Amino acid sequence: MSTNGYAHPETLVSTEWLAGHLTDGTLRIVDVDEDTGAYDKGHIPGSVGWNWTTDLHTKVGRDYLDRAALGQLLGLAGVEEDTTVVLYGGNNNWFAAYAYWILRLRGFDAVKLLDGGRKKWELESRPMTQEVMDHPRTHFEVAGPERPQIRALRDEVLAKAGTGIGLVDVRSPEEFRGEKLAPPHLPQEQAQVPGHIPTAANVPWAQAANDDGTFKSAAELRDLYQAEGITPDREVIAYCRIGERSSHTWFALTELLGYPDVKNYDGSWTEYGSLVGAPVELG
Repeated sequence: MSTNGYAHPETLVSTEWLAGHLTDGTLRIVDVDEDTGAYDKGHIPGSVGWNWTTDLHTKVGRDYLDRAALGQLLGLAGVEEDTTVVLYGGNNNWFAAYAYWILRLRGFDAVKLLDGGRKKWELESRPMTQEVMDHPRTHFEVAGPERPQIRALRDEVLAKAGTGIGLVDVRSPEEFRGEKLAPPHLPQEQAQVPGHIPTAANVPWAQAANDDGTFKSAAELRDLYQAEGITPDREVIAYCRIGERSSHTWFALTELLGYPDVKNYDGSWTEYGSLVGAPVELG
C-alpha cells in the first residue's frame, strides 16, 4: 500500500485493508460523529457508534472525559490490551480526527483513522449494516501518559498571538473574514463576535483532502501549508470553531507531515470570539 510520503503512514488504514479485516478480533471499529444519526442509518459492519457530543465530553463543563472515564468508554467497545481502534466518520473524518486527537491527548495510542472515512467506503459500495454491534464489555484502563503538549488553552493562545507562532485558522474564508460565525449548514451562533486571531493564516481544513475524502499526499500537504508560512521549524497552533476541523489539520501536520510541535486549540473561535478584550481582526 502506498504511504504517500507520510511521516507516520501507520496512523492510517485504507478502505481496502479494513474490508479485509472486518472480522479481526483485535480490531474495534468506531463510527464517530456529533450525533449517531448517520450510524443508525447504516455503518461499517462490526462498528460501534460514538456520539462526540455526549460520549466524549464530561457531563458538566466544557472538557473531555478523563483517562478513567475514557477507559470505561473503550471498555464498552470491547477494547483490550492488544486491541487496535480504527475511527471513521463523515465530513472527511472531521469528528473522527477529533476523537483521534482526544485519545492521543489522554494517552491511548493504539488508534488509527480510516483514510477517506464513510465517504470513501460508500463511494466504493462496500457493505453497510444497521445491526448494532454489542461487544463484550471489558475492564480497560488507559495506561499511556497524557499529552498536554498537543493541546493549546486560552491563556497560551492569548500570550502567543502575534509573537511569530504559526497560527493557522482552518475555517472557511467567510468565517475567517468575519462574514459568518459557522459553516452554512450549522446555526450562526456561539461566538459573540466574528473574525480571526491576529496574524493567523487561513488554510481551510478541507483543502487537505481529496475528492474521495482521503488525505492528499505529503508533497501536496507540504505545499499547501508552507505556502502560508506554516512550516515545521515553527510552533504551530491550529483552531477552527469548536476544534473538530482543526483536529483534522493537527492530524495532517503531526501524523502525516511529521511537524514536531503542533497544538490543537480546541476552545477555538467559540471561546476566543467571546473573550472580553481579546484582539480580533476582520477581513
